[in-house]
Amino acid sequence: MSHFNREPLGSVSALSEGGMTRRPEPMAAAPAAVPPCPDGALVGGGATLQPACDAQAPDCVEQLTGTKTPNAAAWPSLTAMPVWLRQELRSDHAGEYGAVMIYRGILALSKDAAVRQFAERHLVTERQHLSLMEEIVPHSGRTKLITLWRVMGWLTGALPALVGPRAVFATIEAVERFVDHHYQQQIDRLEAEGDYGVLRQALVDCQADEVSHREEAAQLASPQRSLLLRLWCAVVGSGSAVAVLAARRV
Repeated sequence: MSHFNREPLGSVSALSEGGMTRRPEPMAAAPAAVPPCPDGALVGGGATLQPACDAQAPDCVEQLTGTKTPNAAAWPSLTAMPVWLRQELRSDHAGEYGAVMIYRGILALSKDAAVRQFAERHLVTERQHLSLMEEIVPHSGRTKLITLWRVMGWLTGALPALVGPRAVFATIEAVERFVDHHYQQQIDRLEAEGDYGVLRQALVDCQADEVSHREEAAQLASPQRSLLLRLWCAVVGSGSAVAVLAARRV
């Protein structure tokens, strides 16, 4: 006559039935609930990111797996930094916000498959950079001209997208050429002053991504450029410099 000896749930002991041992199957863990996305954040984990809000919104930025950066509490206080560094980081945040908008502008109007694939890949990286800058620079330390960056960034991507792939790639090359120089200035000064090593490394990592974007865009852009395209790229470069100066001050 068979009988069962039931152990309490969660016990490692087996259930016995007619002398045969049968181990209870483990209870499946309930799936973790995705918390609401606060301003400037996006939740994720494992190999698949789970955005809890509109993934296209610049304020909802992906925390990509495989990238280890200090959390907000680990970064030095912005108010304790020297004035020049606070100004530079404010411009960095604005610049990464603008970069997200550039690629959104491209994707809004370009129908070219190669351009869209290029923009989608780079948008992932720029969102990651923006997420990093949102950790470093609190709301109180950000530029008050963010709406202007939103509009101008979108137009910087959308206008060349209307022209064609060569214009898009040339524009990205011009933007990234300026960004490379902008980051390098900050990195050099931090190295000379021998302070904020973790922050300096974060800027080095961002710069490396931007250089990679610039080199890829340069390879895809035609070396033969019309006078109008050359003028446009000059405007993009000088406009970026003016925008950074404004973000440092306001």
